[in-house]
Amino acid sequence: MKRILVCGAGGFIGSSLVSRLKTDGHWVRGVATKEPVWVRGVDIKRPEFAPTAADDFVVGDLRDQAFCESIFEQYDEVYQFAADMGGAGYIFTGDHDADVMHNSAQINLNIAENCRKYGVGKVFFSSSACMYPEHNQLDADNPNCAEASAYPADPDSEYGWEKLFSERLYLAYHRNYGLNVRIARYHNIFGPEGTYKGGKEKAPAAMCRKAAEAVNGTEIEVWGDGTQTRSFLYIDDCVDAVLKLFFSDYSHPINIGSDEKVTINQLLSIAENISGREFKKNYQLDKPQGVRGRSSNNDLIKKTLNWDYKYSLEEGIKKTYNWIENIYVNKKNDEFIRFTKKDLNN
Repeated sequence: MKRILVCGAGGFIGSSLVSRLKTDGHWVRGVATKEPVWVRGVDIKRPEFAPTAADDFVVGDLRDQAFCESIFEQYDEVYQFAADMGGAGYIFTGDHDADVMHNSAQINLNIAENCRKYGVGKVFFSSSACMYPEHNQLDADNPNCAEASAYPADPDSEYGWEKLFSERLYLAYHRNYGLNVRIARYHNIFGPEGTYKGGKEKAPAAMCRKAAEAVNGTEIEVWGDGTQTRSFLYIDDCVDAVLKLFFSDYSHPINIGSDEKVTINQLLSIAENISGREFKKNYQLDKPQGVRGRSSNNDLIKKTLNWDYKYSLEEGIKKTYNWIENIYVNKKNDEFIRFTKKDLNN
């Protein structure tokens, strides 16, 4: 039976991949065979919103060398998602730069070395579009995020610099030790069961949460002037692309994202339309915003892997909004029941 390790399996993308691996079973050349696989998940926490689908889940700190080695063996496949990360409110304030660089770099140093030491068949590393040069993303209408634009390097955050370092780390292990690696540069992955509050959420989840909890006609806070651009990829499309890349022969970094570029104002309008309400915008120009423009350039992945996303941004936002709204509705119902019981008891 194929043995698989998913690092960061308590997070959004990692837990989604675990579920897909257990549902689809064994993969041969990018095609699911339904043959069973054994999957071990490991993370500093369990998935927040649903039980893990992993056969074995180990809670521990992958920054710790001894712990990291303790969960390793000669796996057929390793998927590495573990990182200290979050949305703009976490990455771009500057308050967490040392932790982000140290924690994520330490995790990747441990994992890369243990993949070499234990003769892992193949390893996937989740990089980020944040590693692209800031100077190529100053024009909101014409950002350049083609894979070949990565150098000369100039990421806009320490998070991006660490991702770039770790890309080179895995590629060095490929050159020097023959480690079979696959590297994806993610562009804003979102969907149900992703973080939607607390400061580490991404823009789609934040907009859906704000729309779900606000009253029609009230004010919603928007970071920046609303004209900065991004593209967002729905989680199911992301997992499809990861598996297609993993079982391909392509061993260089490649974008996984959507090229459906929108402004933040347009993103909020989609959430408004789905919620059936309208809100006043309170633009916060002093809040973290990141680069002016970013959108995935999918030319290479279309040509090399014949991959394209299936879900439009609106379809993905609708699924995400409905999931978040359901949480708030259930929360309100629970509170109503608790207060009613309290009144009856009194």
